Amino acid sequence: MSRHWDEVERNREIWMQKPVLRQIYRGFYTAIAERVSVDLPGAIVEIGSGIGGIREVLPQCILTDIFPRPWLDRVENAYRLSFERESVSHVILFDVFHHLRYPGAAMDEFRRVLVGGGRVILFEPYMSLLGLLVYGLAHHEAVSVLQRIEWRPPNSWEPPSDDYYAAQGNATRVFERRTYQKWLSGWSLVEKRRTAELAYVASGGYSKPQLFPDRWLPRIRRWEKGLDRWPRLFATRFLVVLEKS
Repeated sequence: MSRHWDEVERNREIWMQKPVLRQIYRGFYTAIAERVSVDLPGAIVEIGSGIGGIREVLPQCILTDIFPRPWLDRVENAYRLSFERESVSHVILFDVFHHLRYPGAAMDEFRRVLVGGGRVILFEPYMSLLGLLVYGLAHHEAVSVLQRIEWRPPNSWEPPSDDYYAAQGNATRVFERRTYQKWLSGWSLVEKRRTAELAYVASGGYSKPQLFPDRWLPRIRRWEKGLDRWPRLFATRFLVVLEKS
C-alpha cells in the first residue's frame, strides 16, 4: 500500500503542475463518460480512483481506492466490494485492470454488484509497436507481455490490501487475443477503441518531462487522427466496454 500511496501523492503534485496533462486526461474521462448508459439504474463506481480526476466529468461517480483520502468516497477492494448485489450500473477502471493480479476474481465481483446490462469500462495501456516501446522503455511498471496471466487465484487465497502488481500488457492480451476469450464468458463486448494518443506520450505523463510547449497541443491532436488508422503500429491507449449478459 505504501508504494501506491506514494504514487498518488506524486501524481497529485504533477497534476497541478501540468495543465496539458489535465487537458489530455479530461479527454480520456470524457470518452469514458460518453460510454456511460444514463438509463441504467444503480451507482456509477470507479475502482482505484487515485487523485479522483474523473469527477470533473462524471460528478455523480463514486470514487474509491484501497486507502482513505479526503477526496474519495469509500475504501474498496476490487476483489471484495461492499456494494450490494445488483446495485451498481457501471464499474470504471482507469489504469487499474493491469494492477489486478487475478483479474478474473475481480470480474466475478463486478458481475455480482452490477445490474443486468451493467457495464465495466476499462481504460488501459495498449501494446502496439509504439506502445511496447513507450511502456517498455519509458515506464517504471512491467509490461509482462510474455508472463502467464493468472486469471483466478488459488483456492486458499484471501484478497490482501497491500499487494502491488503491474503487468501493463494484460488488457491488450485479454481483449485482443482469442486465446483468452473463454475467460470472458457471461460478458458481451460492446466496444474496443484503440488510439495513438501521441500528445499523452509526448506530455511525459506523470513520470517524464513534457516534450512540447502547451500551445502545440491542438497541432499534435491533428497528427494523432492520422496515426489512429494504424492501431497495431501506433495505438498507446485502449478503451474497452463490457456489458453483463
